[in-house]
Amino acid sequence: MTTTTDLEYKIADLETQLAFQEDTIQSLNDALISQQDQLMTLQKQMAALAKKMKAIQPSDSLASLDDETPPPHY
Repeated sequence: MTTTTDLEYKIADLETQLAFQEDTIQSLNDALISQQDQLMTLQKQMAALAKKMKAIQPSDSLASLDDETPPPHY
């Protein structure tokens, strides 16, 4: 048979564990929110870069590089 003191100790222990778990969950939630913000920023940057890449037209100097003969050591 458990005494009242034992039950109080067990309840206090459970309350302590619960407090630590709630803190851990909040920390994980904060980290997830931060990572989601970073991901959204990166996605926007990637979309902007893709748009710029599509807008770039090959210049005559870049096209002429493809037509050049290889160096003599080839």
